Amino acid sequence: MAKVAFIGLGVMGYPMAGHLVKNGHDVTVYNRTESKAQAWCEQYFGQSFSTPKAAAEGQDIVFVCVGNDEDLRQVTLESEGVLAGMKSGAILVDHTTASADVAREIATAANALNIGFMDAPVSGGQAGAENGVLTVMAGGSNETFKQVKPVIESYARCAELLGEVGAGQLTKMVNQICIAGVVQGLAEGLHFARSAGLDGEKVVEVISKGAAQSWQMENRYQTMWQGEYDFGFAVDWMRKDLGIALEEARRNGSHLPLTALVDQFYSQVQADGGNRWDTSSLLTTLEKGRR
Repeated sequence: MAKVAFIGLGVMGYPMAGHLVKNGHDVTVYNRTESKAQAWCEQYFGQSFSTPKAAAEGQDIVFVCVGNDEDLRQVTLESEGVLAGMKSGAILVDHTTASADVAREIATAANALNIGFMDAPVSGGQAGAENGVLTVMAGGSNETFKQVKPVIESYARCAELLGEVGAGQLTKMVNQICIAGVVQGLAEGLHFARSAGLDGEKVVEVISKGAAQSWQMENRYQTMWQGEYDFGFAVDWMRKDLGIALEEARRNGSHLPLTALVDQFYSQVQADGGNRWDTSSLLTTLEKGRR
């Protein structure tokens, strides 16, 4: 059993922290919206604190899962952040999808305090978090990874070390780049099927048995066909992630024309009021004329 803190109880962090309790770990929590922290404590019999620093004090491992780079800096680097409360020799694991730059920035601050650090963004969405089957992409030292992996496995079916600090975030960028193209292709395929007068469900039933099959097809085609978009990762968050990837691409010289294009399609979804729709809502931009 490890003594751990979990900072950030959003749609991902709430169930992740719950799985830690279910696996026998001693968990303290902090959440910016205190009512959610209290609800979590009532469900899992944990203890919440009013600051990240207080939640982190005395814990062996501190997990963070917040919204973006600035949120991450606030809960780690500020005077009431976790680094101000963590003991020497403890480990900070960041599950936020953020930039590789901020990962390296926090790692430098942590190392100066003899605190281990690992950037470890996740994939699998809300359902993956709730079912404890996330994929974790980690960056950091092998020694640190070995210490935290058994605890991470409380909510992950796959956790791999990809390289030094920052490698986890860079791998998550690859993940989001791949997803963007697949969702756009699925959206165009379904749009074409409808325009051609085909039965979309029968079409997908056939093509999903072949090379066109994907996670997005398997899990999203039915709700897309029905025009329902409240089933997962929000457009606002995808645009944040793609923005990080495109910025990194400008730096490393890679060319991401499809990613840049899909990012603009998502901006149109936002303009249509779909900020909180899930990422499969790309279909709406193609079918605007049908509404």
